Amino acid sequence: MKQIIALLPVLAGSMLILAACHQKPKAAPPVLQDVNFIEVKTQSLTVHSDLPGRTSAYEIAEVRPQVNGIVTERYFNEGRDVKKGQALFLINPAPYKATYDANLAQLARAEAQEKTAAAKLERYKALAPIQAISRQDYDDALATQRSAKADIAQAKANVERSAVDLGYTRVTSPITGRIGRVLTTVGALVTTTQNSNMAIVTRLDPIYVDVNLPTVDFLRLRRELKAGSLKRNGNDAEVSLILDDGSTYNHKGRLALSEVNADQQTSTIIVRAVFPNPEQLLLPGMFVYGRIDEGVDPHSILIPQVALFRNNHGDPLVYIVNKEDQIEVRPIKTGEAVGNNWAVTSGLNNGDHVLITGLQKVNIGDKVHAIKASPEDSAATKKGDKA
Repeated sequence: MKQIIALLPVLAGSMLILAACHQKPKAAPPVLQDVNFIEVKTQSLTVHSDLPGRTSAYEIAEVRPQVNGIVTERYFNEGRDVKKGQALFLINPAPYKATYDANLAQLARAEAQEKTAAAKLERYKALAPIQAISRQDYDDALATQRSAKADIAQAKANVERSAVDLGYTRVTSPITGRIGRVLTTVGALVTTTQNSNMAIVTRLDPIYVDVNLPTVDFLRLRRELKAGSLKRNGNDAEVSLILDDGSTYNHKGRLALSEVNADQQTSTIIVRAVFPNPEQLLLPGMFVYGRIDEGVDPHSILIPQVALFRNNHGDPLVYIVNKEDQIEVRPIKTGEAVGNNWAVTSGLNNGDHVLITGLQKVNIGDKVHAIKASPEDSAATKKGDKA
């Protein structure tokens, strides 16, 4: 009995140890994922549209012959700049020079005949009052003198016309610009009725850009300006140009005109802009995008592009951190890209907290440790941090 009593403390201790071994440890508090967010704030944003278009020459001149003949000289190199009035070709001037000289001789003959007729008329004027000549003789002398004057006028006109034709044998550039390839060679016969050109001169500075504005965008723009959701950006209608390789053209253009009729097949309106082209980087026929400022949206919302992701249908979404620091998903609609940001047209409100880091590490409903992003963090995120 005494032995049993002596063992009781040992048994009790063993039972306590066994009970302690079967007790479950208390769960550690969950570790919250650190994430960064930005607070949505409205701001003024210049709204613009990128419209496809083509460049076209500011001036283009087809060089055509004004007289018939054989081309004897060419005075230019293909693809070079030429000045207005610069000689390009020479058409054989010999027959036109001969005609000009003959007309000069005819003018001299007419002037001599007019002098003789005028002198005779003066003598008859003195004889007519004393009836030394008949009235008929006087009238004939007067008619002869007047006819001689008419012959002079006709001869002068012939001289002027032949001088013009002789001048046309020297074919000159009608405008200042760049001349293309030669379409007429030396030795070729050219005529005033031919359909082909001798050459083409194109003025490249400035240059036109014709862009196509969809009628739906035209109506939307008018509606938003009228409603006040867009405000006019001053009176300057400046246009930027995006080249086919994605680079931005160095010079700004200005709107020149807008067609008064819409194209029935494409439902677009042609908008023309004029751009300086001193380096002649732009050539007629190039495909470009014209960036036209539509106005200023005083309540625009911008978010970093890395904050946006898409569902299986391609719809844009963002994660929102609510007041309980829990993750929510929010569908949005986006407009244009502005640098490294997206312009959001609907789905976000002023003051919303939009997640910009940790998108791959959270799920809807997760509680997180939300930290407002500093300007440095935002800048780093814009460079591509999607952690």
